[in-house]
Amino acid sequence: MFWKILIVLIISMIPLVELRGAIPVAIGMDLGLPEWLVLIVAILGNILPVPIIYLFARKVLNWGSKVKWKPFKNFCDFCLKKGEKAGEKLLKKAKSGVYFALFLFVAIPIPGTGAWTGTLAASILKLDFKKTIFSIIAGILVAGFIMLGFSLGLFKVIFG
Repeated sequence: MFWKILIVLIISMIPLVELRGAIPVAIGMDLGLPEWLVLIVAILGNILPVPIIYLFARKVLNWGSKVKWKPFKNFCDFCLKKGEKAGEKLLKKAKSGVYFALFLFVAIPIPGTGAWTGTLAASILKLDFKKTIFSIIAGILVAGFIMLGFSLGLFKVIFG
C-alpha cells in the first residue's frame, strides 16, 4: 500500500500533471486505494511544492536563463515566458480580484492551469506570499474534488 500511495504522491507533484493526472491514474489503474485516500494524497502532493516554487522558482529560472547549457537555458526561458504570460493574463482579467482569479486559475482543471503555473505566475508578479498560498491551496482542493468526481464517473461509465 505504501508504494501505491507513493505513486499517487509523486505523480501529483509533477509539473503540468499534478493531481489532474494523479487522481485519474489512481482511479483508472484501480490501485486498490480508497477514493478518499487518493484525494488526500494527491492534494498533499500537489501542495508540497507550492511554497518552494514561490520562494525559489524565479531565482532558479533567472539563473538558469544565463547558463551556457542550451537545453537547461531553453527550459528556464520557456518557464519564465509561460509564467510571465500567465501572470499578465491573470492581472488583465482580475484587476483587483487577483487572488480570486488565481484561485480560479488553479481550481479549474484544464491543461496549462494548476498549482505550478499559478504559483510561478504569482512569484513572477511578486504577489503576497500568504494570500498566494491560500488561493493556491483553495484552488487545489476544488480541483481535487472536481477530478475525483470526474474520474469516478468517467471510469464507471467506461468500465461499468
